[in-house]
Amino acid sequence: MYRKFFISLFFFFSTQQALKANFAFNSNSIAAHQAIFDLRFNDARKYIRDEKLNNPQNGIPVLLENYLDYIFLFTSENTVEFEKFKIRKSERIDAIKKNDKNSPYYLFAQAEIHLQSGMIKAKFGEYVSSSYDFKKAKDLLTENHAKYRDFLPNQKSLGMIEVIFGAVPTNLKGIASILGFEGSITKGNKQLERFRLQIANSKFNYYNDEIVTLLCITNVDVIQGRNSYTYMAPLLNSMSDRSLLKSYLQGYTAFRTGHGDAAIKFIEAAPKGNQYADLPLMNYLMGNAKLCRMDSDANQYLSKFANETYSTNYVKDTYLRLAFYYLLRNNLSQYNYYLGLVRTKGSLIIEKDKQALKESNDPKPNIILLKARLYFDGGNYNNALAQLKSIQFDDFKNQKDKIELYYRFGRIYDMMNKFDDALLNYQRVINLGKNQTYYFAAYSALKSGNIYEHLKDYKKAADYYNMAIEMKNHEYQIGIGTHAKEGLRRLKQR
Repeated sequence: MYRKFFISLFFFFSTQQALKANFAFNSNSIAAHQAIFDLRFNDARKYIRDEKLNNPQNGIPVLLENYLDYIFLFTSENTVEFEKFKIRKSERIDAIKKNDKNSPYYLFAQAEIHLQSGMIKAKFGEYVSSSYDFKKAKDLLTENHAKYRDFLPNQKSLGMIEVIFGAVPTNLKGIASILGFEGSITKGNKQLERFRLQIANSKFNYYNDEIVTLLCITNVDVIQGRNSYTYMAPLLNSMSDRSLLKSYLQGYTAFRTGHGDAAIKFIEAAPKGNQYADLPLMNYLMGNAKLCRMDSDANQYLSKFANETYSTNYVKDTYLRLAFYYLLRNNLSQYNYYLGLVRTKGSLIIEKDKQALKESNDPKPNIILLKARLYFDGGNYNNALAQLKSIQFDDFKNQKDKIELYYRFGRIYDMMNKFDDALLNYQRVINLGKNQTYYFAAYSALKSGNIYEHLKDYKKAADYYNMAIEMKNHEYQIGIGTHAKEGLRRLKQR
């Protein structure tokens, strides 16, 4: 009788122990995490379902479901799903709070949900709400780091928070000040890179594709460094060969850094199959890269994106690109048709779309300047330079075109590392355009600062960064001002 009692008691406590709340990033969870970053969302859902069935007390699937929504919205910008995502956030936080309070994942998982929510809200233009999410994430991560200093994932998210706080645009500095935001893009990027190196031979190496994605966003979109492509190419190559996200990031990085031909090759080589999520941004990227190469089928990819995107972002810019495509072919009726769509379709959340709307109301662009601009964006600097050398300054009738001529020369020489020629033309732009509403002069001051910083002439670099900040009421003022202030912050750390 006593023997039966103790056996029953043993099984009772064994069962209770098995059902105890926990956070286990086990093989199922790792497989789900990888599938999410491959954009194999159906596979990820299956792994998550299996884990919930086999280990119902594991809190990690709750975090993974948020990851899935986060990456889906990051790549699709689906406005309908975004509203659902915001509702699910509080439900997931509540679920995490019912789990093991003594695990390093307890506060970390909550912080991740807030951080991912903040990044998606910012993408949809909800900057105030996203700021509160970022603040909550930082507070949770700071507390968790104090408790578990050897828990490496803290470093990944704290590094990203540092970047985000450092990149707060000037028009949100008031909110940032109230919330106590203070960060450094440079410091945050170093922290992300340190985390990447630390996990290489650790039990956390499953974070590789995620940290490479974050480094890509930081270096290509935020830092915009001269050597971003050289730095990112081998890191992106380390991502899973099954990853569609890898192919997109490779193409995106290549195109944004002036390697248009490489971008097209990366997109063409992307994995295909119904196991992958739809990624309309691939068509937007391909259309842009082909337009810059003057390919005759560029319009097909741009039109496909406009027709299939779930988002209102990049729509105005896409229609402007289609207008350019037809202008280059002297089809003025189609050019004007697409300019009309720029004015009536899409949204004004991102700077590209704001600029597209402004350009749609500007005078028709000079064909030579337009070709030089597109060749430059695709990295074909020799063709861009040949276009500019085919025309003289006095041939232009309006002031904008005269300023843009020098600006295009400056940008091309800059990317060709002909710094004396670049600086000469940037100064011409500043002299002609400092009181205009075009972005050319302010951006020329910023790029001059970058060159002088690269040449280690920190006094002149600071002078030009301050000059960029002091110019007001121009296009891209917020972005240019943010980059110039980060430049000054870097100089102070030297």
